[in-house]
Amino acid sequence: MTTLTETTHPGGFLVWEAFRDYTRETVTIAAGTLEPGTVLGKTTASGKYAAHNPAATDGTETAVAVLWGKADASAGDVAAVALIRGPAIVNRHDLVFTGTLSEPEIAAAHAALVAVGILVR
Repeated sequence: MTTLTETTHPGGFLVWEAFRDYTRETVTIAAGTLEPGTVLGKTTASGKYAAHNPAATDGTETAVAVLWGKADASAGDVAAVALIRGPAIVNRHDLVFTGTLSEPEIAAAHAALVAVGILVR
C-alpha cells in the first residue's frame, strides 16, 4: 500500500485575518524554492523577498512576511502572494524556517512579525 504524505497548503498557517485585501500583497521572491508558510525577509537593496535568514546582513535577517503559497524562484524571480501586515494571526507550528534556527532566533522572528501586525500563536 502506498503511503501518502500531506504537505503544507497555501494559507494553511493562517488562523485569522481582518481584511485579506489589506493584509496580503503580491511580492517578488528572489531566490529558492519556498513552501507555504515560509517566513520571509525583505532585501534592502532590491526590495525583493527571500527566506528569512538571521545570519544575513542584506535585510533578510528581519522577518517581515509569510509566504502564502509555494514559490519556485530557483530559475529566477517569481511573483507570489505573501501575508505582509496585520491584523492577522498565524499558527506558529505551521511557519516554515529555512536552515536550523535556534530558539532565540525563532523568538526574534516571531517578535518581528508581531511588529508588522502578524501575531504568532
